[in-house]
Amino acid sequence: MQIIIVGCGKVGRTLAEQLQEEESDITLIDVSSNVINSLQDDIDAMGIVGNGASINTLMEAGIENADILIAVTGSDEMNLLCCLIAQKTGHCQTIARVRNPIYAKEISFIKKRLGVTMIINPELAAAQEISRLLRFPSAIKIDTFARGRVEMLKFKVLPEFDLDGMTISRITEKLRCDVLFCAVESRDSVSIPGGNYVIHNGDMVSILASPVNAAAFFKKIGLKTNQVKNAIIVGGGTISYYLTRALLDMNISVKIIEQNEQRCETLSDLLPDATIINGDGTNRSLLMEEGLARAEAFVSLTNMDEENVFLALFAKTISKAKLVAKVNRLSFDDVIDSLDIGSVIYPKYITADYILQYVRAMQNSIGSNIETLYHILDNQAEALEFAIRENSPVVGIPLSDLNLKKNLLVGYLNRNGQVKIPRGQDTIQVGDTVIIVTTHKGLRDITDILEK
Repeated sequence: MQIIIVGCGKVGRTLAEQLQEEESDITLIDVSSNVINSLQDDIDAMGIVGNGASINTLMEAGIENADILIAVTGSDEMNLLCCLIAQKTGHCQTIARVRNPIYAKEISFIKKRLGVTMIINPELAAAQEISRLLRFPSAIKIDTFARGRVEMLKFKVLPEFDLDGMTISRITEKLRCDVLFCAVESRDSVSIPGGNYVIHNGDMVSILASPVNAAAFFKKIGLKTNQVKNAIIVGGGTISYYLTRALLDMNISVKIIEQNEQRCETLSDLLPDATIINGDGTNRSLLMEEGLARAEAFVSLTNMDEENVFLALFAKTISKAKLVAKVNRLSFDDVIDSLDIGSVIYPKYITADYILQYVRAMQNSIGSNIETLYHILDNQAEALEFAIRENSPVVGIPLSDLNLKKNLLVGYLNRNGQVKIPRGQDTIQVGDTVIIVTTHKGLRDITDILEK
């Protein structure tokens, strides 16, 4: 597959790295020769220095033969213009990153009139992920499948749960909850576990369940399941705006602390039901004065990763709040994860996963299509949802009779809106969607779950 990426910042780099694993031919376009040279040291791709909205530049990049153009520069207008020119010049699908809230209500118009195939809004996607976490604060991470009917929730096993040393089959038998343990991260390894896998304190466990069954499971092990009642947000950027709108709709009271006075005035006009504080969110006295010790949620969304991490660490020492920190740079994600500061949101990963999902769907040509894709287990595994469009070697055969790959789990079946954990005698049928969790990268069709 021929893919052109315009804009080689953090998102562009992350995309190029992941698409390289998809065996795609990648061409990178950026106005900076230093950026292109730096990327070509790490990624096997052709690099072109130039303006991605220039017909000559796109022709040099091979737009006439390209399958997809992805525009992720820092300018929404530039991204849309790149896609428009690509549509007129070639015959490719186009994906644009559009971040300005002004365009949020115009997405359908933009896609229809400009012919943009897909529009990605990283800030909105990040805000949606954070709002899910504040609805269910016990989880460290929540991913959704089957249009919200199934969730993957990640949590840390604590001594008070009394799960240490128990096998997964024993836990499900004892608690009688309809949940599926689908992934475990321990100090030494990451695993797609079977029923005999032994859980230990400190493990990071991911379960698949319906929202109702997940709530029942967390309640039985003693974790809080009710959404938070109030939240303090430090930083008044675009994510904060989208997040506050979502939280207010959930009847959660919101207080935003923002240093820029003009931005505070804008937020006050846009969000009249929120409390907007003009001040330095890194000021300890101000945080205490605004009630951090009593807050049920604390979200740090400044433009500096270091500030976000340290603010979350500080909040952890003086409150029992649900903690969420935004991190843009990906270089030290392993170090940040080891700090145990609650939930860490990486907007770049979210954007890359959405686009990768679409690319995989385009590459498919057999009998299914990828509906949802998430990287999990610190990017060492994937959780995918396949829509079964037609007959294939996996249809109509009991799961116990299928020659499934190792380190692969058939997590949930969604049939006519009814979701269930499949057992050995259950079969996959045309029209189903199926959730697969696996350490095998690059699955494109449901038949890829079989050993060749």
